[in-house]
Amino acid sequence: MEKNAKIYVAGHHGLVGSAIVRKLKAQGYNNIITRSSKDLDLTNQAATDKFFEQEKPDYVFLAAAKVGGIMANQTYPAEFIYKNLMISTNVINSAYRHGVKKLLNLGSSCIYPRMAPQPMKEECLLTSELEKTNEAYALAKIAAIKLCRYYNQQYGTNFISVMPTNQYGIGDNFNMETAHLLPMILRRFHLAKLLSENNFAAIRKDLQRYKLGWGLDEKINYDDNQSLEQALNQVGAYRDKVVLWGDGSVYREMMCSDDLADACVYLMENKDYKDIGEHVNITDGTDIQLKDLFAIVKEIVGFAGKIEYDPSKPNGTPRKQMDATRIKSLGWQPKIPLKQGIQQFYEWYVTEER
Repeated sequence: MEKNAKIYVAGHHGLVGSAIVRKLKAQGYNNIITRSSKDLDLTNQAATDKFFEQEKPDYVFLAAAKVGGIMANQTYPAEFIYKNLMISTNVINSAYRHGVKKLLNLGSSCIYPRMAPQPMKEECLLTSELEKTNEAYALAKIAAIKLCRYYNQQYGTNFISVMPTNQYGIGDNFNMETAHLLPMILRRFHLAKLLSENNFAAIRKDLQRYKLGWGLDEKINYDDNQSLEQALNQVGAYRDKVVLWGDGSVYREMMCSDDLADACVYLMENKDYKDIGEHVNITDGTDIQLKDLFAIVKEIVGFAGKIEYDPSKPNGTPRKQMDATRIKSLGWQPKIPLKQGIQQFYEWYVTEER
């Protein structure tokens, strides 16, 4: 990519999109285009095409998506499949129509089968049944990968797809109903710590900044400490314990969004579709059992209570360890260790609260 090239980052307010913008600016790119969802509805084909016609970006990072954890995926499956299908279809087609030099499409590790051999290689896509709890989202992401592949095949475009592992980082979503795993549990431990300290002033600040979800925010009486404590209890944060979904037995990978942004910019600068293939995993190839991850978060937050599990809630896929062979062969690997990344993430979260 040329330093003065016009680069469109779709989804720049999101966790990944904002990290990509930060990385591009740090690398000296000075012609970055962004639009909020209020200004440009990417599910609207005509509006998306008009934007591409007017702006004519040279490069596109497709990071816009409707995302969420297990609860959100199970509650809103129609929204997840429709919005993600429409966003990717409209952006990819408009990129082709208006001569975009290169596009990077961001997917998700949930594209892989529920019982895929571990670690999951790129070739295991569509070899068996998907995880039911996020099937709608996964199908939309798979369709986007195939769309890029077939546009490359038929039209000679240079559209690449990357499949990142679970992300966390600056700008994350902390809504207990829709957040991904790490920000959700980090906030749960933090709120439990504040409860144990009777720090209701800090709890009020936290709740004013981030919603709890599940309709609880509208019911809270912010002048009543008991009302605040009851709301926190309903999302698993207590004075003496934190209640977590499942049983802690499953495994997950975690990556800081700044590492992912580094990989995306590296690939856009150095590798083409013919180098990458249909898609490439963005991972360091290691995972952690959730009970061990929870212990790390508990230590970093400084919560003195216990961890309790709710086995009536779903665990999700037993293991989602992705193979890192291909991305490492392309000359990239992550730089931020997990514990260091979580420590920095928590420090940012606490600072943002002040």
